[in-house]
Amino acid sequence: MKKDLLNLYNLSREDFDNIFTNAAKLKRMLKKGIPYTPLAGKTLGMIFDKSSTRTRISFEVGMYQLGGVALFLATRDTQLGRGENIADTARVMSRYLNAIMIRTYSQESVEEFAKYATIPVINGLTDLLHPCQILSDIFTIIEKKETYEGIKVAYVGDGNNVANTWIEAATKLPFYLSLGCPKGFEPDSDILKRGMKEAMMGIELHHDPFTAVAGADVIYTDVWTSMGQEDEKEKRKKIFRTYQVNKKLIEHAGSDVVIMHCLPAHRGEEITDEVIDGLHSIVIDEAENRLHVQKAVLEILMQGGYYS
Repeated sequence: MKKDLLNLYNLSREDFDNIFTNAAKLKRMLKKGIPYTPLAGKTLGMIFDKSSTRTRISFEVGMYQLGGVALFLATRDTQLGRGENIADTARVMSRYLNAIMIRTYSQESVEEFAKYATIPVINGLTDLLHPCQILSDIFTIIEKKETYEGIKVAYVGDGNNVANTWIEAATKLPFYLSLGCPKGFEPDSDILKRGMKEAMMGIELHHDPFTAVAGADVIYTDVWTSMGQEDEKEKRKKIFRTYQVNKKLIEHAGSDVVIMHCLPAHRGEEITDEVIDGLHSIVIDEAENRLHVQKAVLEILMQGGYYS
């Protein structure tokens, strides 16, 4: 039976750890120049409704390094853009491809695609969730902190798809999650409610960013205005101005705090140059690890396994 990666809530802790172990192995092999092509002869279809830098490059390069081929499919260039329904598209693509990655707006569309596809479907991003990003983030934390157990992750900013996915991760792994979001810009209410009930070590929601980051091992932020919200940009800049990750804010965290941002960054808005380019920043390492973690997921799913 085929498996998908649509969210993090459906993964077990063993699933997470197996992905991280595989990603570490693949990263070591790549750095040592050891050829490894378990996906030779396999093809990944990549459906994009939203523009991308890291998602497209990391999946495309990852498939190449694993011996396979990735096809970039902009929705406007397919029959999806002319009204073909998702079920028909999923069934047909399943006859051509070995897996599909989708970066789109609607979580429901990705789940419907997975329902009708007979091959693995990977959520490359939706407005609700961003599982590939958070898997890579936690892998990066393991590299820098040696573990995710017992650490405090403080997310500061808009309660968007990244924040929602951090909440899902906190229900499966033993770390503390502290959210600092303005009133009216909290994470998805259903995901937050479930997360607070099921989190292994606790989730807190604050409307004061300084309270949110107190004693944090990790401070994480994202853009204040996501794709599709451009009309709200000026309004959001005013509401979020006190949530900027700057030198003053990080002084309230732990002395060895690391700074993370999923990129692209709007420098001077949600984060300052001084912080994103500073000694505490691991943003570029975090971006690199999208490649290694997604390769781990691709190898596992396209070889018929499911993490654990």
